[in-house]
Amino acid sequence: MAKQRYNSAIQRVKGFLEMASALYETSLSHRTRRAAEGVLQTDSRLGYYLKLSLLPRGKQGDCISLSFAADSFRELKLLAAGKVSVAWINPSASVTLAYRGTGPLSGRIPLRAIAVFPSWDVMGFAVHESTGITSLSQIKQERFPLRLSTGPTGKRDLIESPVTFMVHAALKAAGFTIEDIRRWGGKIQPVSRPSHPDRRAGIENGTINAVFDEGIKSWGQSALDHGFRYLPIEGAVLKRLKAMGYRPGAVPKSHFKGMTRDVPTIDFSGWPMVVRADMPNDVAYALCEALALRRRSIPTDNFRPLSIADLCANGAEAPYDVPLHPGARKFYRERRYLK
Repeated sequence: MAKQRYNSAIQRVKGFLEMASALYETSLSHRTRRAAEGVLQTDSRLGYYLKLSLLPRGKQGDCISLSFAADSFRELKLLAAGKVSVAWINPSASVTLAYRGTGPLSGRIPLRAIAVFPSWDVMGFAVHESTGITSLSQIKQERFPLRLSTGPTGKRDLIESPVTFMVHAALKAAGFTIEDIRRWGGKIQPVSRPSHPDRRAGIENGTINAVFDEGIKSWGQSALDHGFRYLPIEGAVLKRLKAMGYRPGAVPKSHFKGMTRDVPTIDFSGWPMVVRADMPNDVAYALCEALALRRRSIPTDNFRPLSIADLCANGAEAPYDVPLHPGARKFYRERRYLK
């Protein structure tokens, strides 16, 4: 059998790509116990913004140039402006809001899904039982001075952070704001991540009496163990949020000790990989091929091997409300993942 190889330029570029991935396994990274499930988690000094452009010499008209970025509304804005080609977002609701034009970005963005990776999460709106609060609306009615732990609360965060925007939208639907809580004498503890040690300390020592945030796996059980309960998101508040594009979800009693019933809330699941609608079909198809080829090495959020069928199933852990790109749909249909 004849030997096969990539051309010399592709060899070097492909080597760089493999090397870039391996950098997260070097001494620039370190292990922590920040993960919600109490397992070892890798954190790193490396960034997560990847830009890749492959331009062959000469015939640039034949070139396919791709760039990638991962995070949230900021990356969707870059995608809308054509500054990146592919964005990997958390959660699916952010993509829905951008697609509908109901989020913090101006106008509707013509997004299409390549794949949605499983990652279960919901928003938790928890208050301590001592407050007597049983709904978001009651907070406004009583002008209750909550001591609230939540995500970042700056003006830029409202534009870029899915959590900050979601909390803002939920409170707005109930008729008040973070600033109202401050005016009523309350205090805000903004933290950079749901598992922040300052939040856990506040839950345990009683310096906070409310938590509104995602990442419920990291703080939800601790809150219940210290006398908190979850507020239901229902009625007029849920109706307003659904109109924006948020999906209803539930804090499930099966996930947390001490709960006697599921509590309705807002779903925050899914990590969608999205592109603009004008991406050529063959390129979108090739992105799916690449996912299938590297499925064993792509990290997952649910500790299960990546299943290509899950990426288009629109399941509970990987919901989506934007259309699949025609090239991606063709790929999944050819392999019988879609009917």
